[in-house]
Amino acid sequence: MSKYNPLWEYLKENKKENYKLSYNEIKKILGFSLDHSFLTYKKEACNYGYIVVKISMKEKWIMFNKL
Repeated sequence: MSKYNPLWEYLKENKKENYKLSYNEIKKILGFSLDHSFLTYKKEACNYGYIVVKISMKEKWIMFNKL
């Protein structure tokens, strides 16, 4: 179980085709700010039916698509 499980569960429970979540929205879901470790853990999203498509460091959002 990783510290990002609340985010993966959020994606899975809401069952949207895609998400574009801001860093602030993700912080509300997780209870903490994203850090560099997200780049390692992003592959876990596949276990919940999603893939990280794009990360915008400049605009501070992440795009997830359903597999």
